[in-house]
Amino acid sequence: MTKIKLCGLSRPEDIEAANALAPACIGFVFAKKSRRYISPEKAGCLKQMLSANIQAVGVFVQEKPEVIAALLNAGIIDAAQLHGGESDDFIRQLRALSQKPLLQAFSIKTPSDVDAARESLADLILLDSGTGGTGTAFDWRLLENIRRPYFLAGGLTPQNVGDAIRLCRPYGVDVSSGVETNGKKDIQKMAAFTAAVRKEDRL
Repeated sequence: MTKIKLCGLSRPEDIEAANALAPACIGFVFAKKSRRYISPEKAGCLKQMLSANIQAVGVFVQEKPEVIAALLNAGIIDAAQLHGGESDDFIRQLRALSQKPLLQAFSIKTPSDVDAARESLADLILLDSGTGGTGTAFDWRLLENIRRPYFLAGGLTPQNVGDAIRLCRPYGVDVSSGVETNGKKDIQKMAAFTAAVRKEDRL
């Protein structure tokens, strides 16, 4: 079954929708330059509302390992997603501070980007079209020869996620702007996205 990650949740109603739709995980964005940024305090409150069966992933861009580890070890998030081109040494430092799962995001534009992602020390990789939340897709054909499990992100919508799963067979799919209306999460679009993924899995 394709894992579903609904990213950029920031309101109680977003969490209520996620609890009803039961994705594998949701994402809290801790990058302050993002319009989806939420504070650790707010994330903690939302995490208390979240179903125990859904993992919360914190999204970070060039944050200090100590800050990420503190949120992981406090249980505010269950995993960390690194979106700032972090080095192998950074991942090692973070692993020394917390044993929670790590995802590393890569912007895919060329075959060499895929090669770099394949060599990541993180537990899982996420392949995106840019810095995240751009709403644009990359050339999925670049992923034809990758054998490592990955989350596919970038420009996914309820309309195209079925095609993406058929072509790429990813471990999981990650969506943010594709389930928004006027910059806010749209419950109907979230439901349509999860339904499209599960329909494809049944085929």
